[in-house]
Amino acid sequence: MSTTSNRRMIIDTDTAADDSFALLVGLLHPRSTLEAITIVAGNVSFEQQIENALLTVKAAGREGEVPVHLGARVPMMRPWYESRAHGDGKGNHDFEKPTQRPSDEAAAEAIVRLVNDNPGEIDILAIGPLTNIATAVLLDRELPSKVRELWIMGGCDNSVGNVTAAAEYNFFVDPEAADIVLRAGFDVTISTWTLTLAQATWSRDQLAELAAIDNDLARYFTILDKPNIEYNESEGIMGSTHPDSVTAMMMMRPDLIESTSRKFVAVETIGQLTRGYSLFDDRPHRNEPNATVVDRIDADGFFDAWAELLRAGAR
Repeated sequence: MSTTSNRRMIIDTDTAADDSFALLVGLLHPRSTLEAITIVAGNVSFEQQIENALLTVKAAGREGEVPVHLGARVPMMRPWYESRAHGDGKGNHDFEKPTQRPSDEAAAEAIVRLVNDNPGEIDILAIGPLTNIATAVLLDRELPSKVRELWIMGGCDNSVGNVTAAAEYNFFVDPEAADIVLRAGFDVTISTWTLTLAQATWSRDQLAELAAIDNDLARYFTILDKPNIEYNESEGIMGSTHPDSVTAMMMMRPDLIESTSRKFVAVETIGQLTRGYSLFDDRPHRNEPNATVVDRIDADGFFDAWAELLRAGAR
């Protein structure tokens, strides 16, 4: 895991609300140079994901500056599985249409091109199913050695999966892709759903503090986040969950990470009850570690960093 503060990055996303918040980190944080956004089948319909990404680029004041590439519309070997947690991913709100349209270059090809043109300089933030990243690996088997770091939001290391008891959504949707990526040899850091529930969930009082910022960006955040907190509360989670944006913010602010561990991580592709289950093994004598797993963060620091981003507003 790099301690370098500035990052050139690609964000691979299935653009629901918190994905959009992660995009805002990539688009607006002073330590980020966002080279591309790539779209992968996941949370909401693919066409809606495209529009949500473009809306977020617009909300950041960056239209026409960051290309949006379209990727896999279905998982590698399975039917698409829609999440119920996000509404349409944009707060079920009618925003003014963005003017930017997607690039003609496909996502996996764009990933391979950008990395090969800039070996050792590009980080990838993967906050959806890993279909696009796996496809890029199949296009270029040497890709992992040329990516500086790959950060993944995925998996859970106990029985609190958000699809089944065993599985977090991104690994559940395309476990074959996750298996390919985790075996490929990337320098991987993983932020789990388990971490999110314990350390990146914001109460209604905290959300009211963010809404009180009362600028266009804070209003955009509040609109998009509303279905998330309503769904969570219906499921007994008393707050708004931020798995993707906390992962993005940790990339920009490694000082927010208080502890990590090196583990062997693998994803179940065969079992029916355990489809997408992520194994986290910290016994190096049994399985050589292939990932750094974030164990603890400065939760208050993450909230403060997000509030600071909103206060700064769009460019």
